[in-house]
Amino acid sequence: MEPRWLDELKGWFAEFTNRFFCQDEYVNLHLRLKQEHTARTREQILYLAERLGLDENKTRVAETIALLHDVGRFPQFAKYRTYNDTRSVNHCCLGVEVLHQEKVLESLPPQEQQWIRTAVAHHGRKALPADLDDDTLLFLKMIRDADKLDIFRIVADIYRLHKRDPKSLSFELELPDEPRMSPEVVDAVLNGRLIEYGSLRTLNDIRLCQIGWVYDLNFAASVERFDAGNYLDELFSYLPQTPDIVEAHRRIRRYMDERVTRKP
Repeated sequence: MEPRWLDELKGWFAEFTNRFFCQDEYVNLHLRLKQEHTARTREQILYLAERLGLDENKTRVAETIALLHDVGRFPQFAKYRTYNDTRSVNHCCLGVEVLHQEKVLESLPPQEQQWIRTAVAHHGRKALPADLDDDTLLFLKMIRDADKLDIFRIVADIYRLHKRDPKSLSFELELPDEPRMSPEVVDAVLNGRLIEYGSLRTLNDIRLCQIGWVYDLNFAASVERFDAGNYLDELFSYLPQTPDIVEAHRRIRRYMDERVTRKP
């Protein structure tokens, strides 16, 4: 990938995402959030590219994937006023459709187009698809980690604001803020299993689900980055400190320490 192609894509992204701003400040707030998320996801993926020793060309491909991974979010929120895929459309599929309609990848070599489309299409799936070649799998793992690392930052900011003044929060909390936690969600976190979104019933369930993403981070460098943000302790601090939650905290801390020791 030539550097100028990445520069052109950055220009296209700014123009495309700005199309959806309107008179509705609620919509605009969430669109700005996604623009900022994209910029920070690019920072995270560049960090991972450096830690993984990628060459300049693959680093540009990785940054391009981070730039484009959420393009579907902009038409999604503008039309449906939600980022909930089950209540609107799958933003990953919509992102691939946007890239096709806008013809933004046509200047790139076919192999690089395939890497980018696959990463956009699958970055939000619960689990990695099977039978991907090594490079495609690498880029998909990188964007999934980079995406999560910035989402941890976003949700930590939202939970802080919510704790300080729930009435002033401008973001939608899609499930009730109740002390209870679903037993199957607690059990999944205790045992390192990914959680089905359909089993979430409360805001605490969402927090547990997000904590459980730690098990889905693909690189030791990602776990280190997560740990540096102190997100584990903060997210657990918002939960009722039952014996199961205390034990889950202990197990995840041990898992993180072991994962960093194993590398890469």
